[in-house]
Amino acid sequence: MSALDAIRCIETFVISLPREVPYLGPLRPGESINARGYLVRLGNKTIYPSTDMSVLVKITGESGLVGWGETYGVAAPEAVTSIIDDLLAPVLLGRDPATPRVLHEDLYDLMRVRGFFGGYYVDALAGVDIAIWDLLGQLLNVPLSTLLGGRRREALPAYVSGLPRATLRERCDLAMEWVARGFRAIKFAAVVSDDGVVQEMAALREAVGPDIQIMADLHWKFSAPDAIRLIRRLSEYDLAFAEAPCQPEDLEGQVMVARAGLAPVALGEELRTVFEYRPRFEARAMGVIQPEMGHTGVTEFMQICDMARTFHIPVMPHASISCGIFMAASLQAASTLQTMPFHEYQHSIFDKSLALVTGTMACADGFYTMPQGPGLGVKPSDALLAHVRSQTRCA
Repeated sequence: MSALDAIRCIETFVISLPREVPYLGPLRPGESINARGYLVRLGNKTIYPSTDMSVLVKITGESGLVGWGETYGVAAPEAVTSIIDDLLAPVLLGRDPATPRVLHEDLYDLMRVRGFFGGYYVDALAGVDIAIWDLLGQLLNVPLSTLLGGRRREALPAYVSGLPRATLRERCDLAMEWVARGFRAIKFAAVVSDDGVVQEMAALREAVGPDIQIMADLHWKFSAPDAIRLIRRLSEYDLAFAEAPCQPEDLEGQVMVARAGLAPVALGEELRTVFEYRPRFEARAMGVIQPEMGHTGVTEFMQICDMARTFHIPVMPHASISCGIFMAASLQAASTLQTMPFHEYQHSIFDKSLALVTGTMACADGFYTMPQGPGLGVKPSDALLAHVRSQTRCA
């Protein structure tokens, strides 16, 4: 394969897509957008951008074929691009794109004892890894799902994530709209449950009826005892799962909540490697895992899902702010899994991205339509690249 191609050029792009309503819904009292374009959600003390920001990675081979990747870039995205431009790209030049796992392992090893096993460094690896897999798919003219062992399904069940409306009544109305469109599961965000989390759950259950699954994203807001008390009350309304009940570093708290047995605990959007997942698998800290392709990349995503299978834990991939590239990778990878009840559907983000990438992926009637074609099956359009905030042209 190396005789056919070698990595010639690596480019990075920071994308900033405007949106009318901030992520998770309208600003609450005391919340405002600062001079750098960020806001802090008081409900979980977490910073979010007022636009949809992401980082694209473009890898060009000597053949002229191109692989595209994307990684998480919602806060200080130039931290990610700096790592790629300064550290990863020069090491990758001339390497063989037919060996994505080897390249991922080599890059992972570069920064030991320097915060290499989490955060921005692994986010940078994720974007590069996706682009390398996409390039390999272009070279072999096969989809990513084929490279990963084969597609099990052409349509993926989707749950609706987020009800970004100002009032509880409006959020219930929006939930009913999604049910009318054929979706059978909905997740709400506790961080914007202004009338109370239990009240939100009760109102949603009354609105959508007994047959729709309802999940609650608790956004790391609670101590373990408080989370257990809350989930006990939510379970009275048939809670499908409780996402992120405790702070990510509180493994013991996560285990306490899971062992209470009130509802499945869903974890994983903030975890980037199989090494972070392993102690949580071993401790039975969750009943559902939520790997985020924008944090893991393809190689780690598949290793995490393989480990989940050995612990008989279902996978429901997380979907965060994206311009569509890592979402395509996530759908491709998820289509190969044996146990994948749902893939998250961030409608306020995903639907907008469809106008910004080429390809066939979509989400309607409760299911994702898979992208077709080699590699990821999608590419950035000129309309997407018109929203580049900064760019490094070539390593």
